[in-house]
Amino acid sequence: MTAEKARPDPPRAVVLLSGGLDSATALAEAVAAGFLPSALSFRYGQRHAIEIEAARRLAERARVERHVILDIDLRVFGGSALTADLEVPKDRPGAEMSAGVPITYVPARNTIFLSFALAFAEVLGSFDIFIGVNALDYSGYPDCRPEFVAAFERVANLATRAGVEGTGRFRIHAPLLHLSKAEIIRRGTLLGVDYALTASCYDPSPEGLACGRCDSCQLRRKGFLEAGAPDPTRYS
Repeated sequence: MTAEKARPDPPRAVVLLSGGLDSATALAEAVAAGFLPSALSFRYGQRHAIEIEAARRLAERARVERHVILDIDLRVFGGSALTADLEVPKDRPGAEMSAGVPITYVPARNTIFLSFALAFAEVLGSFDIFIGVNALDYSGYPDCRPEFVAAFERVANLATRAGVEGTGRFRIHAPLLHLSKAEIIRRGTLLGVDYALTASCYDPSPEGLACGRCDSCQLRRKGFLEAGAPDPTRYS
């Protein structure tokens, strides 16, 4: 009787997991693509730190190999309504949300996060990093554009041992990059994402209820409406 041929181990990937709707879908995309994911989340001094608990729930449900929650305090720089004592914009019309860079932009946040993810991937022996950015419903953030993702991938392959020695090529996967919020929700629903576990609000109540009025809440609400899916968000 011949021994059954052992199946190869699935490739590892690092997924940036904020706890929001987009990152939850990116995690599901990594699993669907056959990767064994590890998740990386950040407690960076954000006012909506409730998203960390959402990230924990999502990582547990997806049974990730490892979930690292890293503490970096971006409040020392400020410059954003999410990390400084600045008012979070509310009730902005769609045209205003897509015009210019809003005060909720955290300077260089995705560059910082991807740099940590790259270091994590190197240690794991992984060449794949997933990030849930999208260039359509993105509130004007410069680090959610395709040009940024492509540029960071080039940096990843210039600034790492594996890249220099030619033992592997890093890939930054942004599977939601060209999808609207409604398309993301439809796709995530097909992949089994439980959006009730996610948190998106920039200015939640002390009880963790979404404000329903910030840019993130409005884009989320609009996405569920256009997707024809029930919105599981608990609003204040």
